[in-house]
Amino acid sequence: MAGNSSRRGATRKGGKKGSSVGTGGHSRKALEGKGPTPKAEDRVYHVAHKRKVAAERVAGGRGTSGRPAASASRSAAGGKGGRKSSTHEIVSGRNSVLEALRTGVPVTTVYLAARLESDDRTREIISIVADAGYPLLEVSRLELDRLTDGAVHQGVAIQVPPYPYRDDEDLLDIAASKGAPVLAVALDGVTDPRNLGAVLRSAGAFGAHGVIVPERRAAGVTASAWKVSAGAAARVPVARVTNLARTLQEWKKSGVFVVGLDGGGDVAVADLPYAGDPLVLVVGSEGKGLSRLVREQCDAIASIPITSDVESLNAGVAAGIALYEVARQRA
Repeated sequence: MAGNSSRRGATRKGGKKGSSVGTGGHSRKALEGKGPTPKAEDRVYHVAHKRKVAAERVAGGRGTSGRPAASASRSAAGGKGGRKSSTHEIVSGRNSVLEALRTGVPVTTVYLAARLESDDRTREIISIVADAGYPLLEVSRLELDRLTDGAVHQGVAIQVPPYPYRDDEDLLDIAASKGAPVLAVALDGVTDPRNLGAVLRSAGAFGAHGVIVPERRAAGVTASAWKVSAGAAARVPVARVTNLARTLQEWKKSGVFVVGLDGGGDVAVADLPYAGDPLVLVVGSEGKGLSRLVREQCDAIASIPITSDVESLNAGVAAGIALYEVARQRA
């Protein structure tokens, strides 16, 4: 303590009590500051700057119609914003994985259990994976149990990336770029991804420009949809919208006709109206059919005659029949 007191006394010597040595102007530059704070949109790390850049990109890509013009970069990104789900899907089991790989389902990672007993299926899986160049990881069975939430995996699983949904206006741009009146299919309340896959397959076969699905209470493009589509999911874009009825209303303002498919329709599908015009076909769920709000947006309701009063057609079959009729009339 005595040493500390003497040092304090030495500091005070020759100066006022409690005074200390000043800067004497030596650090004047440090006191000048960095000037006025830049605006939020001018700071590259700020969210306002990112919004500004995004808005400029959208404004720069708009065509004369006011909608963003279609481009290769947007196609690769999955449309305006490249909307994707936040989770990956895991497909497990030797038969399921092999079937998915055979039909071209996109794969992020392939997981094989350590010391896996091989058979014809695993050998073909490894062969396809090697040819495609997919990442292959050997993991413990405990790790596979965790990845598959305890499902029966038989030592094999694949990770499927989120599907890059398109914006609904992209479908209009795609049709315009091909010089053809737009033809799309909208699904109202279809919850089975296999039905979505069947619709994608029919849409690809008959030249539709895309499929529209709602975000909620509807099937999305899962591995099951990919498999049933037989590769059409890679060729036919799928747009996901917040409100299907509102989207159809906006499309009608753009000159697109809306025809719903329902067993109690007022015209037969053989006399399908507006086939040669810009058209979106709306398919309801197998049990409930078209919802009230969606039905109100339809310019016509077409029915597919069937011989039985009990049976009904699923969404995939109904869409295929209607798309064939449109293709026939347009030809």
